[in-house]
Amino acid sequence: MTTRDQPPTPSASPQLLALRQQIDAIDQQLLQLLNQRARIAQQVGEVKRAEGSPFFRPDRVAQVIANIEAANPGPLHNRHVAAIWREIMSACLALEAPMRVAVLGPEGTFCEQAAIDYFGSAAELIHCPSFDEVFHATAAGTAQFGVVGVENSTEGVVARSLDLFLRSPVHIVGEVSLLVRHNLLRQVPSLDGIEVVMAHPQALAQCQGWLTTHLPHAERRAVASNAEGARLATQNPAWAAIASERAAAQYALHIVAHAIQDEAYNRTRFAVICLPQTMAMPGPSGHDCTSIVVSVPNRPGAVHDLLRPLKEHGVSMTRFESRPAKSGQWEYYFYIDIAGHPSQPHVAAALQELQGLCAFYKMLGAYPVSES
Repeated sequence: MTTRDQPPTPSASPQLLALRQQIDAIDQQLLQLLNQRARIAQQVGEVKRAEGSPFFRPDRVAQVIANIEAANPGPLHNRHVAAIWREIMSACLALEAPMRVAVLGPEGTFCEQAAIDYFGSAAELIHCPSFDEVFHATAAGTAQFGVVGVENSTEGVVARSLDLFLRSPVHIVGEVSLLVRHNLLRQVPSLDGIEVVMAHPQALAQCQGWLTTHLPHAERRAVASNAEGARLATQNPAWAAIASERAAAQYALHIVAHAIQDEAYNRTRFAVICLPQTMAMPGPSGHDCTSIVVSVPNRPGAVHDLLRPLKEHGVSMTRFESRPAKSGQWEYYFYIDIAGHPSQPHVAAALQELQGLCAFYKMLGAYPVSES
């Protein structure tokens, strides 16, 4: 069909044109106000720099969003308003000081998405080949913050992250709970002829039922990240990857099967980490989690004694995981999450008593619980 043969574009009615003019005028007002806000944010950055104050304050971000949601009359939903304001604050913060955040790469990982959800898209992301490198980049100062996976609702803890927390100087200052939907990606839009399926080991485990049913003869190949699997899938038409829609768009792959995870409600919890000198422990928000790692002498009743202070002081334990100490003596480290903040008297009393029972004790962090 030639241009001459194409149907004419319907002209807008006077009523629609008038409404569009109103929107255009409001857009101009919004632009002026946003730039006015940005100029004030630059002044805030100058004051913070002179005072030596931290540039990024997640408690301040949460406070601003909570105030905006409380004042929101609609019709915009609060979750959409919150997303808009998070991006506004992210863009303004980028004018105050660049925010470098280490994440598991390459581009298109769920870890990357968690970082964007927490810091906004104006943050400068540093893509690392492994969680080891995320910890290293954050501890070395290459990145101010890092984001690492710590737990999945289907497969449990990310063991490597727990091991890395043990000796790293970083601490946890925040968390992101991300709904994870796994998709099968490929160069061609068909399930036929798939010989290899690549993904992070956690993703392979979360989709094992679907893979057994639909691709029983395909090799399951573990790679460093789901996005790395997507990148590799671009190299061979017989290879497929388990990854996000974001990765599909990033690597121009077809989504040949949507949401193939075995559990519909599949969430992954990510920890936001940094050096204590970058950001101190956040103050209490009223809905906090305190994470510690401990070990106890290898004697009968030691673990029971470990939990007694929590019960006696009315502290709720939300997670308890064990990891081998790798000493060859059947000794273990215990990773414990408790509800509350160390500034609360009953939590402080329980932790002090617990610490006296431990052969090893380390505070991993205290931070607001993700609301999602």
